[in-house]
Amino acid sequence: MQVYLDIETIPSQNPAVLAKIKQEAENEIAQIKAPANYKDEAKIAEYVAAKADQIRAEIDTVYRKTALDGAQGSICCIVVAFGNSEPVIISEVDESVILHHFYNVMISYCDPHNAQFVGHNIVNFDLRYIYQRSIIQGIKHYAGIPFHAKPWDDHRVFDTMTRWAGVGNRISLSKLCDALGVAGKGSELGEDMDGSKVWDLYKAKRYADIATYCAGDVERVRAIYKKMNFL
Repeated sequence: MQVYLDIETIPSQNPAVLAKIKQEAENEIAQIKAPANYKDEAKIAEYVAAKADQIRAEIDTVYRKTALDGAQGSICCIVVAFGNSEPVIISEVDESVILHHFYNVMISYCDPHNAQFVGHNIVNFDLRYIYQRSIIQGIKHYAGIPFHAKPWDDHRVFDTMTRWAGVGNRISLSKLCDALGVAGKGSELGEDMDGSKVWDLYKAKRYADIATYCAGDVERVRAIYKKMNFL
């Protein structure tokens, strides 16, 4: 059985992480010095202020990138589909509830030991992230899920990115959809979407739209899998 999987993640929900990012930015600002050829005090002040503004403007960008780090970010949605069945959406505000629900769904729907997990960058992102967040949340992993599989472990995983681009290379899911004539990311919402925009939806409490988008990615991966295997 194929298990199609996708997750959506958001930046760290620990206030200390954002506070640290801000403090590091202020430390960097404190070290700003104008070039030696700047002599005019007004020009020096203008240079320092501009650099400080630039560093502070990057704080949100740095914070958003924590969503890609399983040690800091958080899962806000998991969607799985078994074979040709409808996607199962697991979407909660509490990450620990999401993970518990995910493992219960796996127990109910399949034997992971005899399943092939399919996703785009599933080995290095989705499975790895679930593994890391489960440890942080103190939730024991469900046996059989190939958290430590290699991209070439054909019987355990089918990573559409690796299969298309080769080990060590990358192609975005959006570009692969375009190449294979699969409906693009965000088409189910009528919006131009990618993972970087999930945090904006989350802040706007558009949880249902996040779930719909994540389910759309699962359907895209399933369509790509079938095309790549001439099914």
